[in-house]
Amino acid sequence: MSKKFKGKVAVVTGGGRDIGRAISVALAKEGAKVVVNYNSSRKGAKETVDEIKAFGGQAIAVKADVSSLKSIKTLKAKTVKAFGKKVHILVNNAGGLFARKTLQEFDEAFYDLVMNVNFKSTVFVMQVFEPLMGKGGSIINLSSLAARDGGGGGSSLYASSKGATTTFTRGMAKELGPKGIRVNAVCPGLIGTKFHDDFTKDEIRKMVAGKTPVRREGKADEVADLVVYLASDKSSFVTGANFDINGGLAFS
Repeated sequence: MSKKFKGKVAVVTGGGRDIGRAISVALAKEGAKVVVNYNSSRKGAKETVDEIKAFGGQAIAVKADVSSLKSIKTLKAKTVKAFGKKVHILVNNAGGLFARKTLQEFDEAFYDLVMNVNFKSTVFVMQVFEPLMGKGGSIINLSSLAARDGGGGGSSLYASSKGATTTFTRGMAKELGPKGIRVNAVCPGLIGTKFHDDFTKDEIRKMVAGKTPVRREGKADEVADLVVYLASDKSSFVTGANFDINGGLAFS
C-alpha cells in the first residue's frame, strides 16, 4: 500500500453510501484521515467508518446538513477537533435528484431543495473549509454527465445544479490557484448505485449502458480511483478540469 496521503486529512460530504463511501474508503486506504459527512445516512456512514477502521485506517462520521451554512460550520468544528486545523483534501459529493419532475410539476420548495443540496452545499463547504487548506490542497467536486446533456426526463433542475457546479469549479480554480489549491470536478455518467436504483428504470439503464462503447455501467470504485488521482500530487498541474467518466457515452 503506497500511503500517498499519509498524515493528510480529507473531508468527504455525503460519504455514507455509494460513490461517497467508495471515495472515503479509497482515500483512507492511501493513508488519509477521513471525515465521513452524512445527513440522513447514519447507518451507512457508520458502516463506512467501520470498513476504514477494519484495515487500520482513521475516520470519523459527522452528521451535518451541508445545505445549511450553520451546519457546515459545525462540520468544520468537529473536523478540527478530531484531526487538527489543516485539511488537505475536500470532496463535495453530497447531492441528490430527490424526484423526477417536469417544469409544471416542481414548486419553489422543490427548486430550493435540489439547488441547495447540490450546488449551495458545494459553494459554502468550500467557503468554510478553504481557510484550513493551503499549498498542495485539492478540492474535488462531483458534477455529472447531466450537466452536459440536460439530464434524463424530469431531471432538469438536477442537471442545472450540476451545470452550476461545473462552472463554479472553473471559477474557483482561477481564484484559489494562486494560494496553491487546485479545484477540479468529476462528472460521472451511469454508475451502478442506489441513486439509479431509486430513480432510473431498469430498461433505461440497460439502454444507456448499451450505448456506451464499453457496454456497461460504471462502478463507484472507478469514480473513487479518479478522485484519488485528482487529490494526489500526480495531478499537480491539473486544475479547473471537469473529468468525464461515462464509459465513452459523451466526449469532451
